[in-house]
Amino acid sequence: MEKTYRPASGYLMLVVELVVLPAIIIVGFILFPMGFPLWGALGLAWLIALNGFTIINPNEAMVFTLFGDYKGSTKTNGFFFVNPFFGKKKISLRARNLDSPAIKVNDLLGNPIEIGVILVWRVADTFKAVFDVDGYEHFVKIQSEAATRKLAGMYPYDDIEEHPTGGHTVTLRDGGAVVHDNLEAELKERLSIAGIEVIEARLNSLSYSPEIAQAMLQRQQATAVVAARKKIVEGAVGMVEMALAELSRKQVVELDDEKRAAMVSNLMVVLCSERSASPVVNAGTLHQ
Repeated sequence: MEKTYRPASGYLMLVVELVVLPAIIIVGFILFPMGFPLWGALGLAWLIALNGFTIINPNEAMVFTLFGDYKGSTKTNGFFFVNPFFGKKKISLRARNLDSPAIKVNDLLGNPIEIGVILVWRVADTFKAVFDVDGYEHFVKIQSEAATRKLAGMYPYDDIEEHPTGGHTVTLRDGGAVVHDNLEAELKERLSIAGIEVIEARLNSLSYSPEIAQAMLQRQQATAVVAARKKIVEGAVGMVEMALAELSRKQVVELDDEKRAAMVSNLMVVLCSERSASPVVNAGTLHQ
């Protein structure tokens, strides 16, 4: 568990290190030359103490250990002095981007797709980042790929099937916030072990794999054509019903069943045809 370490100010120790200790050593060596071992030991201590100075920049943290024992972390920037025997490891607390390349996976329906994510993250717990995983940056990359594979298997790429109830299936292509929220939740759970905070996660690339892209495009086009035809037929039937009702209400012409069927057939052909109708002028009577 991360704990806070409060190092001493480096400026006070700098004065001691560069002025006080050298003066004591020099004056003592001059006045008491026979005490050379003592002044030599102080000189060695002076050199060792130089290793205690450290600088922590803004949005950086430093983890301190002493012979394998975790002593704490500091996230305060400045110039400090710590135990010169401390092991020190700097960690950036800045937000970072992971723009993962597209990977080939299967969606919920088993279709091969290519999907990639962009992840914005930063270190939140320095203890976990340093001691709970072996290389937290590599850990973020691998776990992001694993989360992407899991997400792809939860949804179909696209909703190309017609639903009898008129419902809509959440898909990778148009799932929007639902898909992104699930991706973020999955990444937060996976990366929490490394003390990583997930700021944002979004899909940055999504497509069918090249080997099926053309076939799926044709299927989508066929589905769109069928849907369009269905709308045309529904509209044509309504127009025919309205035409017959108006003719009957206004008594424009009396139609028996045979002529009514012929009229319906002609109107449906005209309304549903892809080409403009070519009128035929009847030069005889209505009954010819």
